Amino acid sequence: MRVYLLVMLTAAAVTFLVTPLVRRLARLTRALTPVRSRDVHTVPTPRLGGLAMLAGLAVALLVASRVPFLDEVFSETSTAWAILGGAALVCLLGVADDIWDLDWMTKLAGQVLAAGFMAWQGVQLITFPIFGLTIGSSRLSLFATILVVVVAINAVNFVDGLDGLAAGMIAIGGGAFFVYSYLLTRDASPGNYANLATAVIAALVGVCLGFLPHNFNPAKIFMGDSGAMLLGLTVAAAAIVVTGQIDPATVNTTAVLPAYVPIVLPVAVLLLPLLDMTLAVFRRMRAGQSPFHPDRMHLHHRLLDLGHSHRRAVLILYLWTAVFAFTAVALAVIPTAYVAAGAGAAVVVAAVITYNQLPGLRGRRARAEVARHATAGPAG
Repeated sequence: MRVYLLVMLTAAAVTFLVTPLVRRLARLTRALTPVRSRDVHTVPTPRLGGLAMLAGLAVALLVASRVPFLDEVFSETSTAWAILGGAALVCLLGVADDIWDLDWMTKLAGQVLAAGFMAWQGVQLITFPIFGLTIGSSRLSLFATILVVVVAINAVNFVDGLDGLAAGMIAIGGGAFFVYSYLLTRDASPGNYANLATAVIAALVGVCLGFLPHNFNPAKIFMGDSGAMLLGLTVAAAAIVVTGQIDPATVNTTAVLPAYVPIVLPVAVLLLPLLDMTLAVFRRMRAGQSPFHPDRMHLHHRLLDLGHSHRRAVLILYLWTAVFAFTAVALAVIPTAYVAAGAGAAVVVAAVITYNQLPGLRGRRARAEVARHATAGPAG
């Protein structure tokens, strides 16, 4: 565990230190997010944050590869470097978009190429830890891998609409993923806890934690497409590695590690981004628009419309992410009946907070509204 925490801390430290340099670069290259009708920020803000994230991920994986504990998982295969290569490709694609605003077809083609590169290097969906299912065709495996990666990339990209939202959600969901991957490795190979997916997800969580101090409201820099696409690809890659490296026959499904959790957990981690993306695609296609046509009807916009502040809307989405992700993890270590009871209670609390009905909140909101009108009255 200490080695994984070292990887996480390395990623966080490098990302935190490099981000101010990237912010200066964004200003020099005019990679600024303008104030648009669908946005909530009030001044043009630097982007390109994905470059700092890529630096943190690269240094963390390099450090991990030099640690004797993890040397075997890095030396036996090139999977880690394939993931880093795919992350670099999609990050550079995002940099180009952050500077020149590429059209959606160009971005989609670049995403497919980055996902295809990873798959070509061996990061592929081949087996599912559910009843030992195996994809019988190499072409189908390649298609499934690219599809999963591209969907994850765009899911994170769609939800990146408020300061600190995407980074915080991936940090929370990734934290749950890290706990599960560590427990799964410990159960499957009791004598050796070294695991590539755990190291990659630890680095990813560290990257998000290092970027958040610069990105939380009010944000000094945005991650941009370069960061959002990097996060989506890396989460998908870690999930693919997990599903492919654990033999379902070695997992004790009757006690602590239900075999279906490796499939449920990545979906739970990205559930809100996936839901937001699905709703946006249907909404836009029904209106006769491109699925990538921007609008102001995302989940975070709806929370703002309910009267939540910028920070409160972000924290509410953090809460829902934690509920879904850690419920999925709990399925691996706690009896299902207890998980269901706990998850039900958590959903009720999260729903109450979402709709601003906790005792005292309505009164506080009303007093704030009265004060706002009292302040604005004389000026009018």
